Parts: sequence; structure tokens; C-alpha cells
Amino acid sequence: MTDILMPKATAVWLVDNTSLTFDQIADFCGLHPLEVKGIADGEVARDIRGADPIANGQLSREELDAAQNDAAYRMKAQKSRHAELLKPVKKAPRYTPVSRRQDRPDAIAWFLRNQPEVQDSQLARLLGTTKATIDQVRNRTHWNSANIKPVDPVTLGLSTQLELDAVVRKAADKKAKDDARRGIVEPEGATLRPASEAGSASSVEDDDVHVDEAPAYDDESEDADH
Repeated sequence: MTDILMPKATAVWLVDNTSLTFDQIADFCGLHPLEVKGIADGEVARDIRGADPIANGQLSREELDAAQNDAAYRMKAQKSRHAELLKPVKKAPRYTPVSRRQDRPDAIAWFLRNQPEVQDSQLARLLGTTKATIDQVRNRTHWNSANIKPVDPVTLGLSTQLELDAVVRKAADKKAKDDARRGIVEPEGATLRPASEAGSASSVEDDDVHVDEAPAYDDESEDADH
């Protein structure tokens, strides 16, 4: 049987606008007869607005008339063009050019070193690789482990900066939620600065340090002359 769009909303419309039995409506909408009875009694789907299956192309007038004239008749849904438009499109696997495929282990190594919170499934989707390859790079069992060097995927041309930022942000949010669930709280206050900033700051501080020379006294200078 063809699945219909908005089964409860369709059941609401059929209850309000037809003389169909609960069994007929339940069969057409894929619901239980008691659920349809609850809709008729106002106990179920009270806030749902009815959807006309004839108007949205899921039911023909002939099918409805035949069902209303025969309580044993079971209506057959027709394929709706709206259903095709609303049907989720499965995203195709990311295609990686042959010339770039040898760079994927480098990108995986970069993630494992710099963004370990990113899940393997996210890496596989972003880089167009497999979990087996990720495990091989992580465990250093990859056939080319000796030559793998961590390089970010944007530099390698395996992803855009926006895609990389989205993956990292999503992983960071999930980690924060998991930490909050486990009662792990990030320390407040100042955090460590990047090494580049720390190095530049220390050099500036060194330049600002002035060593006061000990003052020379007249007695010391006279003794030196003698």
C-alpha cells in the first residue's frame, strides 16, 4: 500500500467530511481503528488541521464514492506528486578525484591530532573515506603510515572552510553537551594563550624591562683614583 502524507491530518478530514467507517479510514491512513475513534471523539489529534487527500492528489473522488457506498470496500491511495516533492533525497557519497585520494590519510591524521572530538562517521562523510581507513591511520597500520603527515583538508582541497568549520562546531557542541551530562565543567578564568601569542608577548615584556644601574658615589670614584 502506498504511504500517504500526513496520515493523522488526512484521518481528521475523512472523519469530518465523509461517512466512511473507522476501519476504512484506519486502513487508508495506516492507523489503528481505535485511534480513528479517538479522533472522532476529540481525544486524539485535537490540534491537527484536516488535510484533504483529494486536493493533494492522494485519493480520487471515484475511490471515495465507492468506499462510502460499500463499507467493505478499501480505498487505494494514488501516488501524489506532492509526496515525490517532499520525499527526502538521499545524499550521494562525496566524490573525491583520483588525484586527491592519496591525500585523505594526511587529512585524517590532521583531524586525529587537532580535532579528536570529531567522530569517525563525520570524518568519513566529509572526506569521502571509510572507517576502516580511519582506524588504520589511527593505529598506524596503514600501508603508507611512514609517509603520512597531518595536513588540514582545506589545504588539500578535500573540503571547503565552511564545511570544515561546520563539522568542528558540531563536534564541539556535542562534546560540550556530553561533558555537561557527565558533570564535567570547563575551568573559568584566563586560559592558556597560543604559543605564538605567548612568544611575542614574552619578547615585548623583555624589551620593556629596564635594569637600574647602581648609582656611583663620589667616595667610590675617589678611591678608584687612588
